[in-house]
Amino acid sequence: MDKDNKVYLDNAATAPIAPNVISVIENYYKDCKVNVHRGMYNSAQLVTDQFELVRSKMAKFINAPEPENIVFTSGATDSLNMVAFGFATKLLNPGDHILTTVLEHHSNFVCWQQVANQTGASLDIVHLDNNGYLDQSELSKLLKNHPKIVAISMMSNVLGTVQPIKSISKTVHDAGGYIVVDAAQAIPHLPVDVQDLDVDFLAFSGHKLYGPTGIGVLYGKLDLLTQMNPVRFGGEMIDNVTETETTFQPAPIKFEAGTPNIAGVLGLGAAIDYLSKQDFDNLISKERRLVCYLFSELEKIPNAKLYGPKEAYAHTSVISFNIANYHPHDVATILDNYGVEVRAGHHCAMPLMQELHTESVVRVSLSFLNTEEDIDQLIFGLKKVADILS
Repeated sequence: MDKDNKVYLDNAATAPIAPNVISVIENYYKDCKVNVHRGMYNSAQLVTDQFELVRSKMAKFINAPEPENIVFTSGATDSLNMVAFGFATKLLNPGDHILTTVLEHHSNFVCWQQVANQTGASLDIVHLDNNGYLDQSELSKLLKNHPKIVAISMMSNVLGTVQPIKSISKTVHDAGGYIVVDAAQAIPHLPVDVQDLDVDFLAFSGHKLYGPTGIGVLYGKLDLLTQMNPVRFGGEMIDNVTETETTFQPAPIKFEAGTPNIAGVLGLGAAIDYLSKQDFDNLISKERRLVCYLFSELEKIPNAKLYGPKEAYAHTSVISFNIANYHPHDVATILDNYGVEVRAGHHCAMPLMQELHTESVVRVSLSFLNTEEDIDQLIFGLKKVADILS
């Protein structure tokens, strides 16, 4: 096995960059580095048009009704915090309920803890069932509390399990609540149709979608974006300012204070162009074949403990495990010596680690760019772990 052949299996942390993304960013900085939405000169208008075209491309990519449903942010974390502190704090009162799950990344957990503390609302948490899935009976029971906010990930960044967002959304809306979806993990691996899912808000990051870092998206229904307050204030997002009062632009511009990450937006547009040319169904099928192969090979490793459901198909691109009593960091270090890059730790999901009765796990996360040979190299490295650590 060639140790010099680097195998990247940490796609859940960030995905490789798509073709043409770097050249688009380089061309912006080299040939036409101007600001958007401000200058009256030709190059400023050209870049503004390119910037807004990406908003339209993104709306089409997730089937948003209008480009105005798309807010550019610095990432999924920024997007979720905007909803938490610009929308939910206006809505919630003492005694109200926020519902989330033990599966959440800290980005979709800690902000709701803070909102609950600020507003006096209760934070209800759905746990796992005995089979490693989100406990649907507990979810149904807690939904009967008529939560005003349900904040839930579409796909777990640790277990790879996918939640039934469409059915949850209907139940939430029937009870008069709002659903906020963290799609950071799901967006590269699953079709996301915000109108079919009927979500109120949906957040994700560009760097997990084969785009650059530092750029993200918040989708929101337009009437809710109209109600939502901006959480940052400054240039361009204003309509009128006097010594005593400020009014704001309509959404989405009112949420994009200051000079935006123009290069990041243009780079994200190039990533969307790349993905839009792919046969997404084929990419999903390839990832499913890979995860089934990975699951079956991991089961053959002595003393390997796989977390979550026992069915391979339940782990969409992500599988987490430990081996015997070896520390995950040691396992990951050994794998790196054999040319395999994985993540080890709590994966910004400490409540889930507590639920799994462990402090940390080794995580393998795949993309359609991976191959069975990559998995073979991983397994080769794992077979060396016991020899080295014992």
